[in-house]
Amino acid sequence: MHEKLKELPYYRWLIFSVTVLGTFMAVLDSSIVNVALPLIAASFGVELTSVQWVVTAYLLVISSLLPLFGKIGDLYGRRKIYLLGFIIFTFGSLLCSLTYNIWFLVASRVVQAIGASMLMSNSPAIVSVTFPGKERGRVLGMNGTVVALASMTGPSLGGILVGLFNWQWIFYINLPIGIFAYLLGYYILPVEEKHSSGTFDFKGAALFAIGMTGLLVVLSEGQEWGWSSFTTFATMIVSIIILSIFVWHEGKVLHPMIDLTLFKSWPFLAGNVSGLLSFMAMFSNNMLMPFYLHSVLQLSPTQIGLAITPFPILMAIAAPVSGYLSERVSPVILTSSGLGILMSGLLYLSTLDAQSVIWQVVIGQGIMGIGNGMFQSPNNNSVLSSVPASKVGLASGISALMRNVGMVSGTAVAVSVFESKRQQELANVTVLNNDAYMSAFLSAYHVALVIGACFAGIGLIISLSRKGHVYLKTAK
Repeated sequence: MHEKLKELPYYRWLIFSVTVLGTFMAVLDSSIVNVALPLIAASFGVELTSVQWVVTAYLLVISSLLPLFGKIGDLYGRRKIYLLGFIIFTFGSLLCSLTYNIWFLVASRVVQAIGASMLMSNSPAIVSVTFPGKERGRVLGMNGTVVALASMTGPSLGGILVGLFNWQWIFYINLPIGIFAYLLGYYILPVEEKHSSGTFDFKGAALFAIGMTGLLVVLSEGQEWGWSSFTTFATMIVSIIILSIFVWHEGKVLHPMIDLTLFKSWPFLAGNVSGLLSFMAMFSNNMLMPFYLHSVLQLSPTQIGLAITPFPILMAIAAPVSGYLSERVSPVILTSSGLGILMSGLLYLSTLDAQSVIWQVVIGQGIMGIGNGMFQSPNNNSVLSSVPASKVGLASGISALMRNVGMVSGTAVAVSVFESKRQQELANVTVLNNDAYMSAFLSAYHVALVIGACFAGIGLIISLSRKGHVYLKTAK
């Protein structure tokens, strides 16, 4: 079967379609639940600080395990780990659809995330082996654009599914797609003749997972614990110490889990940091927008999904145009302009109030979609073209890690800022009525989005510091 497929002139693109499908599913589920969060919270009788773990646990586990499964794929076979990822992800989706309380749902999301990390870490590596030479950077750039598109398609698709059926359907839909994708991958993905030599850095993997988890938990729970509490302070210090030991260890081990020398390249470092900040900016809005539309504008789940839809639509239009222009124009111009437009969209959305109408939301989402579409493709190409061809797969895995850290950090910061400001506003109110709650909600929502815009602004400044035409030189 594989031999016959290899003879097809478009065989490489069949492999690409399988890897894109796995990545799209994994990333989609990082945000598809956002629209359903108000209903899930009401269904289980929990607050925002508890229900956010449905999103945060998923992103946190992926962020901790991405480098681990990328390295395991290199050692034991990417096809094997990638296909196993489909099985675990689909099983986790089944558990999510059968959940009976909030913490069972969170635990099921952890199972999903283990499978998703297998898919996301090995997808770019399979692509990098399939597409040699100058095509590699462009195809991986396309893969990165699909990732960003999936992250913003989630709320739209989730809103439509919840509106037509119920919130469990955001997990039911993964079952047939997951089974189909596994079968597709089983028959299409080539069987590797040999795997990479070397040993697995178990100590580095453990240090990274523990340190990263601790750091992200502090961001997620700092508001609940209290930012000046002993628990927050101690967890933060211990996490920083463990991550510092991880950096020291990776510099001494023969086969490190993460090649830290890549960060000596400023275009690589600047591209990854600005990419991280772009996802922090996006997810500050991605998490809170459904609550604004549900609680303030009183929209149905279907209406919420439709209101958010302009983001992925306009991004899908802007991304390929930006990718085409990035071969002729300095990536600095496109990435910086994209972040500037993204920042403008967030600032515009921060002006929404209780009298706003749905078309105003649509405009804001559209502005953000254009900005993000302009940013992602040239940024991905710039990052991947700043490293040697032999390390493109590893560089892509690091970019995926930064992206997921951006998602979970943006969500955590947005929720923390929102809750802190909302409680501060309510503490100054003598009569707690609906108007007081509405005013506190809007005030907190506005501050959270302005903070998100600041992330995009900082990313813009960092992006401007890159030298243009980095990957054009390597493509020749």
